[in-house]
Amino acid sequence: MKKIILACALLCGSSAHAFAQSAADSAAIKAAALDYIEGWYAGDAARMERALHPELAKRNVQSDPASGRSRLTQMSALTLINGTRAGGGKEVPAASRRTDVRILDIYEKTASVRVDAGGWIDYMHIAKYAGQWKIINVLWENAPSRP
Repeated sequence: MKKIILACALLCGSSAHAFAQSAADSAAIKAAALDYIEGWYAGDAARMERALHPELAKRNVQSDPASGRSRLTQMSALTLINGTRAGGGKEVPAASRRTDVRILDIYEKTASVRVDAGGWIDYMHIAKYAGQWKIINVLWENAPSRP
């Protein structure tokens, strides 16, 4: 039994090092997430655009209060960039703004990231595309209203 545990520890340990990312990759992933959320709050469309892949899909599942049916809402990169340019994020009160970024997982050229923005949570898929880390997908959920 000890040999099996030791073999597993050696295999698990060696594979973790084989796929470890550099500190530069981690910093670039976090920078992309911060460009996205801080760009939104600042109304900085160039910063938002820098963070996004042009074919980004940002989605949310909403329920119709009357029927209870679910529906999927979607935004494209262009919609998000134009909304940023129009100042949509500037409407969020400064006291409510959060920019907490947590890298959940990195594997090769992909990463899963959570951004807690205060009023909502974004789960992102970020990929290294043409040498730069870009947000490819975002699934978001509004934070529950607190009394």
